Amino acid sequence: QVQLVESGGGLVQPGGSLRLSCTASRRIFSIDPMGWYRQAPGKERELVAFITASGRINYADSVKGRFTISRDTGKNTLYLQMNSLKPEDTAVYYCTMKTGSDYWGQGTQVTVSS
Repeated sequence: QVQLVESGGGLVQPGGSLRLSCTASRRIFSIDPMGWYRQAPGKERELVAFITASGRINYADSVKGRFTISRDTGKNTLYLQMNSLKPEDTAVYYCTMKTGSDYWGQGTQVTVSS
């Protein structure tokens, strides 16, 4: 069993930046498939960014060039750097690890509004 805890969400103005963090309860490895999803009100959960077991990184088209996913295995933490934020990025952001079972964090709210 793995617990994932997200942090770093909040209210930001359009054009601003936030960095989300996801800390795992056990050591993470470079081969662990991990990523970020988000769910806006009234919409389905969607992929934002993901690192596969081979290290390939996939981004949703809507965030390419603005968001960057990364991880620090020494800190057991996955990050999502979000720049040039738009109101349509408003959602609850979830961290996930897919190693045999699917593990999810509780989510962190990101609100982009002036």
